[in-house]
Formats: sequence, structure tokens, C-alpha cells
Amino acid sequence: MTKIGSLEELAQMREKLSSELKIRELSNDPEIMVQVKVAMSTCGIAAGAKEIMTRMITLLDDRKIDSIVTQCGCMGYCYAEPTIEVQLPGKDPVVFGRVSAERAEQIVDRYIVNGESCEDLVLINKN
Repeated sequence: MTKIGSLEELAQMREKLSSELKIRELSNDPEIMVQVKVAMSTCGIAAGAKEIMTRMITLLDDRKIDSIVTQCGCMGYCYAEPTIEVQLPGKDPVVFGRVSAERAEQIVDRYIVNGESCEDLVLINKN
């Protein structure tokens, strides 16, 4: 077990554990959260899906958006990798293709935060 050497370390540990607990509690009702699935099949990984998953987690965390980011298998859009599926609470899932770090930021800011349609970024709307 790690020893805590200062009040600052204790506060950092408390913050981290509180955040993890909140995620666990919210994951019991995923439909009330933004859900992001990153396609992590061989073609997705080769196209940079791991980096996109990390980028999405960072962007959502920085903006304090309650979300669940998970990986999934092939979505069948190998020609457009890396691909992600985003489902906003109460909305149909939307698949975004050719996601780069810049496009990930646009998806978060324009689609998730501001609710814009982002037709220029959408690969397919699953309604």
C-alpha cells in the first residue's frame, strides 16, 4: 500500500477516487450520459483509433461532460477509420468517420456540447 506523505497527496487521492466513484454510479444508467464507442478492430487501430480514444477521453474530461467512452469491434466502415459512434441522451447514435484529433475536438464542441448537426463530419446517422 502506498503511503501518503502530505495533505496535498491525500486531496489528490480523494479527488481521483471521487471521480472514479461518480463514473461507477453513473454507469448504472448509461442512457443519461453521452456514450462514445471507438472502433478498435485491426483496421481502426492501424488508422489511429487508440490515439482517438485517448483524445476523446481527455476532451470530455476537460469539459466535465458526464460520459462513457468504450471500445468496440469493427463497425464495418474500414474505409473511414478511425470511426466513433456517439449517442447523446435521448438521441439516436451517430457514426463519425475519418476522426482525427482535430475532428474529435469538433465533434465534442459542435455536436456534443452545442448540439449542431455536423453533417460535414457524420459518416452515418443510425435512425
